[in-house]
Amino acid sequence: MEEGEGWHNADDAMDDQAERRVLFAALDSFLQYRRTANLNVTHRRRINFYALPMEHQSLLREPPFDLLTKFDLVDDAIDANAEIASRIYQSGFAAFGVGSSTDSAKAACDGFATQNDVDKARSTIRQFYREWSTEGAAERESCYGAVLDDLRRLFGTGSNIQNVKVLIPGAGLGRLVFEICRLGFNVEGNEISFHQLLASNWILNQVQRDEKFDLFPSAFAFSNQIKREYQLKKVQIPDVHPGSELEFSSRGKTYHAFERMAMTAADFVVLYSHENQQKKFDVVTTVFFIDTAPNVIRYIETIHSTLKDGGTWINIGPLLWHFEERGPIQRDTDSDQTSSSTDINEKAGIEEPGSFELTNEELLLLVERLGFVIEDREIREDMKGYIQDSESMVQNAYRTSHFVARKKSS
Repeated sequence: MEEGEGWHNADDAMDDQAERRVLFAALDSFLQYRRTANLNVTHRRRINFYALPMEHQSLLREPPFDLLTKFDLVDDAIDANAEIASRIYQSGFAAFGVGSSTDSAKAACDGFATQNDVDKARSTIRQFYREWSTEGAAERESCYGAVLDDLRRLFGTGSNIQNVKVLIPGAGLGRLVFEICRLGFNVEGNEISFHQLLASNWILNQVQRDEKFDLFPSAFAFSNQIKREYQLKKVQIPDVHPGSELEFSSRGKTYHAFERMAMTAADFVVLYSHENQQKKFDVVTTVFFIDTAPNVIRYIETIHSTLKDGGTWINIGPLLWHFEERGPIQRDTDSDQTSSSTDINEKAGIEEPGSFELTNEELLLLVERLGFVIEDREIREDMKGYIQDSESMVQNAYRTSHFVARKKSS
C-alpha cells in the first residue's frame, strides 16, 4: 500500500456482478447521506413541530427552547458529517477499480441503496468517533490495548517482528490494522462490509497530512440528552495522520509499513478456508468479531486452518450473537426438500444456514476441542460501551471475554 492509493486487492472483489451491485449500493448510501439525514432527522421534526397547537409552537420557538434554531444547528452538523460521507464516496470508485465519481458513475449506482444501506452508512460515519477521534481513545484502549499488550508480551518489539504475520478478521475502519502495523508487525485486515472497506480506505489511504474533519457523532440522538450541547458535541478525525505515523514507524525497518499492511474484501470463512491460506499466519486477532458468526465452529476451524502450527489466537469481545434472531429455513410446501435446496447447500460463510449461541464457558471448551490450548483467559471488568456517548442518560457497557489460545502442532 502506498499513501494515496486504495487497498491493493480490493478490485479483485469486483469481478462478480453481484459484488458490484453491493458496492454500488454502499457508494449510493454515502452519496445519499445528506439528503436522507435531512429528510429523516430534521425535516420530519419540523413537520411534527408545525402540527402542534399554535400556542405550543410559540412557546417552543422562544428562548430558552428555540427548537427551530436547534433544528438548524442539527442540519449544520449533518452537513459536516455529510462532507465525510462525500469524501468516502469520491475515493471509493478508484479504490475498487470501478472508475471515478463522475456524473456517469453516479448514474450507474443511483438507486441501488436500500434503507438498510443508508442506515449502515450512517452508523459507519458515527463509528469514526470510536476508531479515529481523540475522544474515542478510552473505548479503543479497553479492547485494542489488550491485543497490543499481548503482542508485545509474546513477540517483543525488536526488528524481527516485521516477519510476524498477523490476520485481523472484521477489521472495520482499520484502526487495529494501523496500530499493529505501527508496532512493526506484518498485518492483513479482512472485512466483508463494503461500507467499512470504503471508509477505511479513505481514512487510511486518502486523507492528507493537514486535513481534519469535523464529526458530530450524536447529532441524530434526540432522546436521553441532558443538554442540547451534548447532542451537538463536535470531535475531529483523524486524531493522527496514518500515513505520517507509518512513515515514522518505518525508520530502521527492512520493510516499509506500506509493504506490511494490506486489506482483503471478502467473507472471512469463504476466503481463508482456501488451501492457499492454510498455515499462513503467526497470529489471528479477533476483536468484537467472534459473535458475528452464525456458526462459530466455522470461524474456529478457519482460524485454526490459517494459523501456523504453534500460532496464536488473541480474542477480546462480548458474546452478542448477531444471528440470534435468525429464523429457520423455509421449506417448500410441495416437496420434502428445503426451498432452493441446491443454493442453500452451496452457501458458505455468514450465508450458511443454521445458527446457535454458546455461553463463554461453552465457547472456551469448543475452542479447546477444535485444536487449541488456551493459555490465558479472563472476563475483563474495565467495562466500556461501543460508540457510547459518555454524556447520554443511557449507558451501555460490555464485560468482554479475553483469551489467548495456541494452535496445537499437528
